[in-house]
Amino acid sequence: MSLFETQSKEFQHRHIGPNEAETTEMLKAIGVASLQELIDRTVPPAIRMNEELNLPQAMSEAEYLQHIKEISLKNKVFKNYIGQGYYDTITPSVILRNVFENPAWYTQYTPYQAEISQGRLESLLNFQTVVSDLTALPLANASLLDEATAAAEAMTMFFNLLNKDQHHVTRPKFFVDKDVFPQTKDVVVTRAIPVGIEVIYGDYGSVQLDETYFGALVQYPNDKGSVEDYRDFINKVHSVGAYVAMATDLLALTLLTPPGELGADVALGSAQRFGVALGYGGPHAAFFSCKDEFKRSIPGRIIGVSVDAQGNRALRMALQTREQHIKREKATSNICTAQALLANMAAMYAVFHGPDGLQNIAKRVALLTQTLANALEERGYDLLHEYFFDTVVVKVNDATPFRQKAERQFLNFRYYDNQHIGISLDETTTPSDLFDIINSFVNDVDPVAYELQHEDTLDIIPTSLTRTSEFLTHPVFNTHHSETQMMRYITQLQNKDISLVHSMIPLGSCTMKLNAASEMIPLSWMHWSKMHPFAPTAQTEGYAFIVKELSKYLCEITKFDACSLQPNSGAQGEYAGLLTIKAYHESRGEGHRNVMLIPISAHGTNPASAVMCGMHVVVVKALENGYIDVEDLKAKAEQNAANLAGIMITYPSTYGVYEETVKEITEIVHSHGGQVYMDGANMNAQVGLTAPGLIGADVCHLNLHKTFAIPHGGGGPGMGPICVKTHLAPHLPGHVELSNQQSAISSQQNRNAVSAAPYGSASILLISYAYIRMLGADGVRKATEYAILNANYMLARLKDQFDILYTNHHGACAHEFIVDLRPFKKSAEVEAEDVAKRLMDYGFHAPTLSFPVGGTIMIEPTESEDKDELDRFCNALLSIRREIALIEEGQIDKKDNPLKNAPHTMFMVCSDEWKKPYSRELAAFPLPYVKTAKFWPSVARVNNTYGDRNLVCVCLPTEMYAEA
Repeated sequence: MSLFETQSKEFQHRHIGPNEAETTEMLKAIGVASLQELIDRTVPPAIRMNEELNLPQAMSEAEYLQHIKEISLKNKVFKNYIGQGYYDTITPSVILRNVFENPAWYTQYTPYQAEISQGRLESLLNFQTVVSDLTALPLANASLLDEATAAAEAMTMFFNLLNKDQHHVTRPKFFVDKDVFPQTKDVVVTRAIPVGIEVIYGDYGSVQLDETYFGALVQYPNDKGSVEDYRDFINKVHSVGAYVAMATDLLALTLLTPPGELGADVALGSAQRFGVALGYGGPHAAFFSCKDEFKRSIPGRIIGVSVDAQGNRALRMALQTREQHIKREKATSNICTAQALLANMAAMYAVFHGPDGLQNIAKRVALLTQTLANALEERGYDLLHEYFFDTVVVKVNDATPFRQKAERQFLNFRYYDNQHIGISLDETTTPSDLFDIINSFVNDVDPVAYELQHEDTLDIIPTSLTRTSEFLTHPVFNTHHSETQMMRYITQLQNKDISLVHSMIPLGSCTMKLNAASEMIPLSWMHWSKMHPFAPTAQTEGYAFIVKELSKYLCEITKFDACSLQPNSGAQGEYAGLLTIKAYHESRGEGHRNVMLIPISAHGTNPASAVMCGMHVVVVKALENGYIDVEDLKAKAEQNAANLAGIMITYPSTYGVYEETVKEITEIVHSHGGQVYMDGANMNAQVGLTAPGLIGADVCHLNLHKTFAIPHGGGGPGMGPICVKTHLAPHLPGHVELSNQQSAISSQQNRNAVSAAPYGSASILLISYAYIRMLGADGVRKATEYAILNANYMLARLKDQFDILYTNHHGACAHEFIVDLRPFKKSAEVEAEDVAKRLMDYGFHAPTLSFPVGGTIMIEPTESEDKDELDRFCNALLSIRREIALIEEGQIDKKDNPLKNAPHTMFMVCSDEWKKPYSRELAAFPLPYVKTAKFWPSVARVNNTYGDRNLVCVCLPTEMYAEA
């Protein structure tokens, strides 16, 4: 290989863990002569791809960074006054550097293992407190995907509560005020139609309501910027037994009477303007708060306060029994990804600024808006509303000349129609910016200078809606206001969490691979971060290029024909894929096809998504070896042939094997008129070797935050785009804003959206684009091969001491495998959870616990881990196996042993008293490598039951926990 070829493969060698020598050793341990032989033994020949992927040649990291800089300059950065739920903001540098750009924060996994997640759990509890305080509602979740989907979640929650019998819906109507953001209306309609909700638009002031309504949605301040008093309307809705959701703005709520005090049942919106960049639409954390009566129904994750085994305060995810991964088709929603990284940024923004700082920012915005309004009225313009916070709407005869002049000055306004121009100010607006804005309303060519008088009294917010209640009184929001304090607070929390900066996170089905620095760096650049999702297309050519190229690459990798990058999580991708299938059947006059076959082993989001699409779930059995029971599938396909919509499969299967019968499965479904949906969770075992399009699928979603290197961020952001065959392409999601843009398929414009922004969390698409460009065709295939190698190597090392469930006839697994821990319950009273907690003492995050089989762990090492790290993890598990043997042999007590007492905190190990029947050294330093890099869990085992019985989801003074 020449030096120049070596340079083009530079990133491949940095992304893939094992080197050549390690590869040889690992192959020997597995018992194969070459990587090719292993792949031949693992991937069935009938589904193999015969040719190389048609992707661009790999780039070095330096070449890529130069390339992406040039692409970024195709975007034109204007001052954006478009508003509509998206505002420019100032990310404090201490948060940008220490959270957003810090792998210790962005490579964390969802906090399912609470003891090694206390830092981000505290930050997310801070987020919930910010939301709860500002909205004056007692219960908040730890973020949703975006404002529009949060509104749809509120609607669905109300509908389910007031229509307990779904077969006999007595309250089908949902009122949406005409002045709710257009993108929110778009997503609400998407969610309403499949489940039979009737959306009624109108004016909240004059609508007539009755008992056929289950809920209503209003915006505060509204789409035109007006601050309306909804008290009478809320009373009217409540008088007919229905509920009210209020979409609102956290910054405005520092000055306005909060929704809870107005009587709203739910408040929701986007936390984006709390220090999170525009990023052409995302990712941004949505917030959702509600009255206490909704605690069993609230969608998404809730962080709650509990205690640990030592009686100390400990945080955890609360009330998980209501979530999709447990309730499946009876779940309240299909949410799997939150926006944890962005929620943490918003929380830190509130911690840094504190209540006074936030209110000062809001006052500055409102005073500048008031100054602008007065200046425009002095120049003879009429404004649409008397009361507002940050947005004025100016009446004009013809918007065209104003728009031309604004764009000459690099300003973007919002053009509702040809007679109304909206201007939304934000934290970044300065007094000098007002001169440019006013100039756009003076019909001459050259700029003009003005004197502007700033009043210090706000008269644009009515007295009846001025906030009087306190907020953010907890010490955490009133302490860390210097950069030194803030830096230390962020680091203090960071040190409580395990992430990829510490050790491998071997989660089956979650693919925690390297999130390379060169993939991440461009996200902070202004030409990517400062783009408004509804900016004119002439200004967004850089993003258009990424969207077009990435769509093309994903179609090539999946062997599909069209792609939608809109779904902003894996579960959203499932939902969008199923809606596409549903629309296809309807277009053929077969709207009655509503039965979705789902294997018993499927992810919990699969059945939940199907129900959200108005489908009826029929479960297909699995065989002893974990394969889909083809005979059961045949019977159920025949039985439901008249109404069969399709099947949802995961490939390789959720059990970590490539089912040789997959083509037979897809043919059976097609022969009965159904479509095949493939869940892309395990795509990391397909890229370059096989593809959904080759095995007979019609649509698949891709978890870009798994296979394509977007980091998990402590539970989000994610992206779940869908790829489809040609016949489904016209039915991909549309968007209310796409009518102004160049859509790849024109008929998409008639379809409704699944996310608030046309391309979901567009800025993080750059990461997956970078991953493909720096690896190239050879590299993405190699990544798959090494994911398979690493999994089979670990399997080879563990199989003599543990029972391995589900391998193929060669004894091989795909990219993940399941270790059966159930025998130890009988032999030593050891549960799978005990093993998971004990792994923390060895410095590791546990693999996926009790999914897809209870009492097991599912291990997926990914291609990014080298042999040394794989060995360290295997050694930890083998050491734990020896500890179990000591219990089995009666040498250690069944109730009082290192597994039952795990994890061991520093406080436990260093206390004056030690009465355990094993040594402190065994507790804390069970293997020599642990001594060189000890990670101390900050709390002992968390008491989940206590936390659910005593639900606390906001920051309370520390002494109150002691009293409790």
